[in-house]
Amino acid sequence: MTVREHKSQHDHVESLPLISSSATVTTVESMDRDRRDEIRETLLDLAGEHGFETAVTDRGPIDWDGVFEEATRLNRRLAARIGALHERYEREHPALVRIEFETDEPFDFAAGQYLSVRYDGRTRPYSIASLPNREKTELCIRRVPDGRLSPNLCDELSVGDRLTVRGPSGHLLLEDVSRRDMAFLATGTGVAPMKSMIDYIFEEERDEFRGETRDVWLFLGAAWIDDLPYHEAFQELAETHDIFHYVPCLSREPWLSGWEGETDYIQDAMMKYVDERELDDAAFGRHVAELLDDRPQIDDGARIDPHNVEMYACGINAMVYSLETAVRRLGVPSRHVHCEGYG
Repeated sequence: MTVREHKSQHDHVESLPLISSSATVTTVESMDRDRRDEIRETLLDLAGEHGFETAVTDRGPIDWDGVFEEATRLNRRLAARIGALHERYEREHPALVRIEFETDEPFDFAAGQYLSVRYDGRTRPYSIASLPNREKTELCIRRVPDGRLSPNLCDELSVGDRLTVRGPSGHLLLEDVSRRDMAFLATGTGVAPMKSMIDYIFEEERDEFRGETRDVWLFLGAAWIDDLPYHEAFQELAETHDIFHYVPCLSREPWLSGWEGETDYIQDAMMKYVDERELDDAAFGRHVAELLDDRPQIDDGARIDPHNVEMYACGINAMVYSLETAVRRLGVPSRHVHCEGYG
């Protein structure tokens, strides 16, 4: 399996074919929300429970140093929670936006590809989240602190603004239709190409092969629930298609809300949904064996057959390389594993 480095694409985006030098922005919409009020309420509850009421009030500045000092004195797990809440409280908003734009002339691309976008003198590649052959093209942008372009897109881009668009390019593409099921794994905005691919699968009826249905899985990971791009859309797709299995995985959300879904890294969560009956290699490490024994949080009875699945992954490099190790142990043929990493 070859892991394609998304960041390596920065060097040649300027050389991609010009699509439009004046694409018109039609939509700029925040996908995350300002959760400072929720965090303050949570801190007030924790303060009452653990006895550091003087460090946080229902209004005014929060004494984060005092809260963290008290939490550290009590236990490390509470301190870790306070640290995560502090980081989220201070995060700039919006940190996740979707934008749509129109070009003067339509252009062709394959689901899974990316474009080069230039705005305010800065250029970056972004994966396409929309279906091919639509009048509007959609991108999903995550704010990168001190990033070259993403802060401008999050803070300054408005409807009516103009973009220079080049492309398309990229090799994270769907295989030819076969009897194999499909599993998609993504972190954060790595789901953008997956959104295009999954929508394309159902629009073009690629969820069937010779009269037999193909299961489609999506494991999507983030820290907070509002960091999951297209969360509601994927939920609706799962409700209307029995063969679509959506498994969101949130590492920090339980510290702020009543989240009861998966909290593991997505490559670990995936192991819980593997059909153990199809495994022919018992030489797993203790960690993998424990994951295989874990009960899935979202369980409709469907399972992944590692010998009958094609896998697609896009996200931070640590996840992608960890996935590569896991699927090799499971016996998924490397020719059916397609990955793109960044960061």
